Order: sequence, then structure tokens, then C-alpha cells
Amino acid sequence: MTRPAIPHAIGIYLGVVQLLFTLCWTVYVIYLPRLAEQVGLQRSAVLTLLMLDQAIFTITDFAMGVAADRVSNLVGRLGRLIATITAISCAAFLVLPFIAGIGSSTQWLFLGLTLTWVVTSSALRAPPLVLLGKYAARPAIPWLSSLIVLGIGIVGAAAPYLTVELRNIDPRWPFALSSIALMLTTFGLVIVERRLASLSTASRETVLEKPALEGAGRSPALTIAFIVAVTVLAAGFQLHFFIDSAPLFRRFAEAARLEVLMPIFWIGFNIVLLPASLMTSRLGGLAVMGGAGLVGAVAIAGAHLANNLELLIAFQLVAGAAWGCMLMSAMAAALAIGYTGYEGRITGVMFSALALATLTRMAAVASGVRADPAYSAMLQWAPSAAWSIAGAALLILVLMAGRNKIIPVKNGV
Repeated sequence: MTRPAIPHAIGIYLGVVQLLFTLCWTVYVIYLPRLAEQVGLQRSAVLTLLMLDQAIFTITDFAMGVAADRVSNLVGRLGRLIATITAISCAAFLVLPFIAGIGSSTQWLFLGLTLTWVVTSSALRAPPLVLLGKYAARPAIPWLSSLIVLGIGIVGAAAPYLTVELRNIDPRWPFALSSIALMLTTFGLVIVERRLASLSTASRETVLEKPALEGAGRSPALTIAFIVAVTVLAAGFQLHFFIDSAPLFRRFAEAARLEVLMPIFWIGFNIVLLPASLMTSRLGGLAVMGGAGLVGAVAIAGAHLANNLELLIAFQLVAGAAWGCMLMSAMAAALAIGYTGYEGRITGVMFSALALATLTRMAAVASGVRADPAYSAMLQWAPSAAWSIAGAALLILVLMAGRNKIIPVKNGV
């Protein structure tokens, strides 16, 4: 049996697309308070806007996934759809700081462009993964997924530095450069789709085990279990990194060092991605998600119990590595569960679950529960509990499936 060549360049390209998209989102979050103030919005409205963004993502991510499934039957249509919607998204994103600079008279136009940017940016979340699910050889998907997630991890590691470096720069430059770079890059998706399509015939004939995977996307029980697990695991990540990590480091280091310490989580995230892709190919995405959840739960608990900075750094590296395993294997599992014809729906609802987890964290911040000592003490252990419960549940699911042959657990699932 001859296996087709794994399209490394395509994986790297899609990783660059995700890197640029995540960079645009980071620039948006950094400058949103300043831009909102320029159009007459109070700074307290910024969190509301960001929560609205995530609420919109929970709907549009799934909708974009469904649309991707419907148009992907004809080669070239999905790439063109993504590129067209992204061009609209980038145009809206580019003019945001220019509109804000005019003043409060443009407040509604600013909000309208922000809404346009958020809705259309969903085109770069689930649909590019559909290209892999439709055309890439099954054994290549975990590896390619790791390259895509690597783009997210790189920006995550750079975000603290970007926050400091961009603070005093005119926002029009970062908005323009990042949006133009993203728009130009996505124009190549049509070529990528045709390249993947040219490789797919041999891949599907010689590698894929169709009978074992067909219909997986039609299993409501499997899909629901997967989405609930993704939501719980993502909520644990959101609470640990965005709420708990800075206070944990502040126990042993001054605030000025946070820009160096916070990326440690993402260093662990990035380092583990490629090895994790090999584990996913061998064990399946659900098993890797479950195992990583348990390891990460121990690491988070260790971070809270650490009595010095060195030990805390070590636990943060492990926690970041665990989240990297979870996110990468979740993407691979979503594509396997959605095979064939449901890749967009499953990856879309997965991204909706990630957005819901982000919204949950923002709601926790907005509610002020951290100010209540009782809730604060409970909340600090919530990430470890979330990862351990979801991880154990996934491993039990895999074990039951292996014994009863109810659902496929190999080839990425």
C-alpha cells in the first residue's frame, strides 16, 4: 500500500492563516478600549462588546460550518467562499480605527463595522478545517491540525509583548498591516483547495477506512458527548489562564515580570503540538483529549500548591502542553466524527463550544464573583475540576466504545 505524500506546505500555509487571524483578533482586543472611548462609549462597555462578540461566534461558527459543508462538493467553491467573506471581514477591520478617529458621531457606524468584522471572521474558524476533512489523507490530519494550532499558540505567546509594544502606536498601522496581510494570504485558499483535491483521490482509495468512519457524524450521542467535553475543557482553560495565571505568578514575582511569565503557558502549548499529533494518530483524538485533561488537571492543582516560582513555572508548562494536546486532538477528532459530509457542522459546533467557554469566563469576570472570597476560593479549583471530570469521562467513553464497538475510536477519533 502506497501512502500519498503528506502536504506539509499546505498545513504550514493554513497555520499562517490562523496565525494572522489570531493576530488580528489580538490587535482588536488590545485597541478596543481606546477606539470605544473615541466614539463616545464608556470603557465599561468594552467587556459587553467582547461578550457580544463571543455570543455571536456561538451562532456564526456553526452557521459557517454548515455553509462550508454545502458548498464544498464542487472543487474551488469553498476556497472562494472563505476568501470572499474574509475580504469583507478585513475591509471592515481595516477601517475601524479610521472611523473611530472621527469621533462620537460615528458611534453606530463603528458598532456596525465591528459587528460585520465579528460575523464574517467566522469564515476563518471552521471552514479551513473542512478543507482538511474533505481532501487530506486521514493519517495526515492530526499532523496538519497541529500546524494550524501552532499558529494560534505563537500569537498566544506573543500577546503579552504585543500588548506592551503596541500600547503607544497609532492603531491605524496595526489594523491596516494585519488585515491586509490576512486578506492577501487567504486569496491562496482556492489554490490550496485544488491542490488538496488533486491529492484526495489516491488518499481516499489507499488510506481511509471508510466503513469504520462513515456515519460517525450522524451519531447524536457521540457528537453531544464530544461537544460537552470540548466546552468543559475550554472553560477550564479560560478560567485558569485568563483569571488565575496572573495572580498565581504575582505570589512570587512583581507585575512587571508578567509579560515574561505569562507566555510560559503557551511555550508548553507550542512545544507539545507535533508530538501530540503522533499520539493522536496512534490513539485517537478522544483518548488524547481525555489523557491530556487528567494530566492538565494535576498540573493546575500543582500550580496552586506550588511554593516557589520555579515549581510554578514547571506546572504552567505542563498545563500549557496539556491544553495544546486537547485543542489539537479535538480538531482532529471533530474532522473524524464529521466524516463524511459533516465536517463543517462538527467543527463549526466545536468552535461554537470554544466561544461559549470564552463567554462563560467573561461573564464570570463581569459578575464580580472574584470579589467574593467564598466564590473566589471555589473558582480557583474549577479549572482543575473541569479538566479532570471531562478527561475521565472521555477516557471512559473511549473504553466503552472499544469494548462494545459502538463508535469508531481510531483514525483520529
